[in-house]
Amino acid sequence: MAALLLEGGRTAHSRFSIPIQVHETSTCTFSADSDIAALIEEAKLIIWDETPMMHKHCFEALDQSLRDILNPGKPFGGKAVVFGGDFHQILPVVPKGSREQIVQASLSSSSLWNSCQILKLGAVIDIPEDMLLKDSLDPINSIALSTYPSLLHNLDDGDYFKEHAILCPTNDVVDEVNNYMMDLLPGESHQYYSSDKICSSDTSSKRDDGLSTEYLNSIKCSGLPNHLMKLKKGVPVMLLRNIDQQYGLCNGTRLQITQLGKHVIEGKVLTGNNIGNKVYLPRMLLMPTDSRLPFRLQRRQFPIAPCFLMTINKMSRVKSRKGLKILIVDENGERINTTYEVQMSALKLELQFSLSKISIPTIKNPYVV
Repeated sequence: MAALLLEGGRTAHSRFSIPIQVHETSTCTFSADSDIAALIEEAKLIIWDETPMMHKHCFEALDQSLRDILNPGKPFGGKAVVFGGDFHQILPVVPKGSREQIVQASLSSSSLWNSCQILKLGAVIDIPEDMLLKDSLDPINSIALSTYPSLLHNLDDGDYFKEHAILCPTNDVVDEVNNYMMDLLPGESHQYYSSDKICSSDTSSKRDDGLSTEYLNSIKCSGLPNHLMKLKKGVPVMLLRNIDQQYGLCNGTRLQITQLGKHVIEGKVLTGNNIGNKVYLPRMLLMPTDSRLPFRLQRRQFPIAPCFLMTINKMSRVKSRKGLKILIVDENGERINTTYEVQMSALKLELQFSLSKISIPTIKNPYVV
């Protein structure tokens, strides 16, 4: 999403060829005589947004590679680099990591941090009372009606879905509310099942380990579509893979379903520089990068997910205070107006928000509308 907000923007992994799985000795995979190296030599400034989300080894990998091709005695080879982001938001994901492990993985724990000059923009403010959602309806219905008013009358308006979204902390709530929203649409839903197996090139696990197809189908990983995908015509969806960056089809691009075939899905682009263009999506072979799996799962499925609602780290910006409503409920489902470490900062009419610590373990987590 951060890359799509910049004209010609690219993800750091794409631009600098940073390995997906990084460690303390990782380096970028481009060579000194490559086109990427030539481009970097000509660059006057490198802007890297949403850096608090990245593991410190990503920055150290680029630093080492730039030192190798430019100036070994200066950070990033002497190139000026601007890091953007807010450490109150999402930090690097460390699977089952403790607070100490997450902090240790952050940019601020890197040796490069001593070379950084900190510039603070905006100020922390409290959540105003008029931004809290306090309808007497049940939480999901309240969210749906408040965020998507006159839904059925706006199905053909691409800007309607472009300007509305429901955000929440967990993928479980995403699936629940997306299914609820889809049931509000007319027509019969189409069900698409994935084909799952262990990758034939996987040598880290035994081939006769007895993993059933049902078990493979039940696996849910970040960035991987579910085994069972329910869709209807008119549903907004989000791409989960980079398909064609020049055409604007990147991870995070939002589309609206226009036709549902057996082997191909047609959609129109809602975001980016190619709004309104029609695209055709086939099933693709997808493999998650989740290191917690003891084997390499290979799933053949459409690379999309419904996005009436999405997790906070996928889309964390609104354009005005008037456009933001927050619903917070406690363990008993009662409305409250406080939660832990919810901080909001305003800068140039853009509100950035985070729920960095949620103490409510049930499915009724705070929703952000």
